[in-house]
Amino acid sequence: MDAPGISLVLPAYNEAAVIGRAVREAQDALAAHFAQFEVIVVDDGSSDATATETLRAIERAPNARLVRHETNRGYGAALRTGFEAARFELVAFTDADCQFDLADLAPLAQLAREVPIAVGYRADRKDPWKRRFLSWGYNVLARALLGTRVRDVDCALKVFRREALARILPNSRGFFVNTEMLTRARQLGFDVAERAVTHRPRAGGESKVSLREVPRTARALLSFWWNEVVRGPKPVTAVVEATRLQVPERAPAPVPSNSRDLPVAPPARHRAAA
Repeated sequence: MDAPGISLVLPAYNEAAVIGRAVREAQDALAAHFAQFEVIVVDDGSSDATATETLRAIERAPNARLVRHETNRGYGAALRTGFEAARFELVAFTDADCQFDLADLAPLAQLAREVPIAVGYRADRKDPWKRRFLSWGYNVLARALLGTRVRDVDCALKVFRREALARILPNSRGFFVNTEMLTRARQLGFDVAERAVTHRPRAGGESKVSLREVPRTARALLSFWWNEVVRGPKPVTAVVEATRLQVPERAPAPVPSNSRDLPVAPPARHRAAA
């Protein structure tokens, strides 16, 4: 348990069927690998019993807490609320549908000690073929137009160093949020490491990503490309395979204890392994 403290954000909208399991899994997985951690559930204006079920789960998960939006603001807005509430040096997020094995957070956190951002990619994705196909096409487009470089931009298992996250906090309210953050990371020159993670079938409830989100997200991508990339700087950021990255042992940086807001620091460049 020599890793620095970590905050895990769980955005949730109408996830009453699975949120209790999600909180329990997060509590157990983080307790096994981190001396200091917190689980932040952001209830994004749910109309079901998500908040009630979260509070029940928190009774047995002392490191978990609930933050609520009075109305539904969107996935990206829920992530930003959770990020701004985070207290530890490392800040991670995953979805509340229990599709990720949170044991994978520990190796991603190790990578985040060497590079500012560590992201997962779903090596054996358990989604329907139509969703996998749309995701493949979207990733091709995002890499071509925005230079995201990672193979699975929307994989909902990522770990950020706090000082890097402060520079790429999302403005997107919807599902474009991952693409926005990784594009801004490239623009700022942050290195990114990626690693295969385990993907599982949804534990319950219904996916919030519907076909009507496809044109919305495509419009957001094209607008962002024109306004932020075509007219903006284009520094190159390395993306390195986790298997090629040597992670040195070093002590974690101190964590501010009296501030709710993420501190803003200049971007740091990190050399990627050859």
